[in-house]
Amino acid sequence: MTLGALARGTMGWLSPAMLAVFALFGTLPLWIEAVGLYRYLGVEILIWCVFALGFNLLLGYTGLPSFGHGAYFGIGAYALGLTQLHLVANLWVGLLAATLAAAVVGGGVALFISHRRGIYFALMTIAFGQMFFFIASKWTSVTGGEDGLLDIRRLPAHVGVAAFDLTGNLAMSYFTFATFAVVTVLLWRLVHSPFGKVLRAIKQNETRMAYLGYRVFAYKWASFTLSCAVAGLAGGLFAMAQNGAYVQVMNLQWSGVVVLMTLVGGGLVSFWGPVVGTVLYFVARDLLGVYTESWLLWFGLMFMLVVMFKPEGVAGMWQAAAARAGARRRARAVALQPAAGE
Repeated sequence: MTLGALARGTMGWLSPAMLAVFALFGTLPLWIEAVGLYRYLGVEILIWCVFALGFNLLLGYTGLPSFGHGAYFGIGAYALGLTQLHLVANLWVGLLAATLAAAVVGGGVALFISHRRGIYFALMTIAFGQMFFFIASKWTSVTGGEDGLLDIRRLPAHVGVAAFDLTGNLAMSYFTFATFAVVTVLLWRLVHSPFGKVLRAIKQNETRMAYLGYRVFAYKWASFTLSCAVAGLAGGLFAMAQNGAYVQVMNLQWSGVVVLMTLVGGGLVSFWGPVVGTVLYFVARDLLGVYTESWLLWFGLMFMLVVMFKPEGVAGMWQAAAARAGARRRARAVALQPAAGE
């Protein structure tokens, strides 16, 4: 294999933007405190980046708006906690349980709603999300109700004969980053695979894809289930980071937060939009929160302005600016070329 072929094969898995994001987040624990923020914020940002990237598989690539996705985030958190407290105290088993529990519940919900689209699909996601929130609130013998499921530990990560202690925020930062990197690469490959191309085609014209012979229901079901699985994994990480699972993350407000992150960042036009939106949300929370308790009002106003004037979000603005700069460079190159016959 030549070096060129090896480079092309590597870039199929990794893009320059991905390498830049990995470099930024991989070094985050080294400089986040130097800029006046705290180390746990990096853990929180990475967890919600995982959640938002999984959510964008559904919204940005399949065109299905879900306003109840916080329920699957919470199911993942409770699944990890219950597994750790009542079955086996193992990190990998707990995270697997979180992912599978959210996938199974999400897959069951998808069977009922995947034949819907548009506002009807969105309303049904709200209904199911609120149903799970109500169950978690009232089933106090299992979930702890409003008090939550406490005493969840950050168990060590056993890799072969080595074990890595995750009790400190520095170790938790690197473990969360490793999880984020794996999820990012897998989702990148998924959305650039034939499966991902079918999802984008369904987003453009669901009826036409059905007439072409594609089983649209099955693809929508798979997209919803995979998105819920990633949400469950993020919820499991969140329960570890918080040392507890809480019903509040399952309510409609937190389901709306991931929608805000995805749309403000530009998830409708870019794979990296949810990452941009998540960073903006948490930076706004911590910086604006220093000056006002109404920081969410200002973030909401920014969301309204983006939806009204630039629905492509921050990533869309960047892409438009890059396209204009490229057009200007090409125009200058053409102008500098000698005229024919000179």
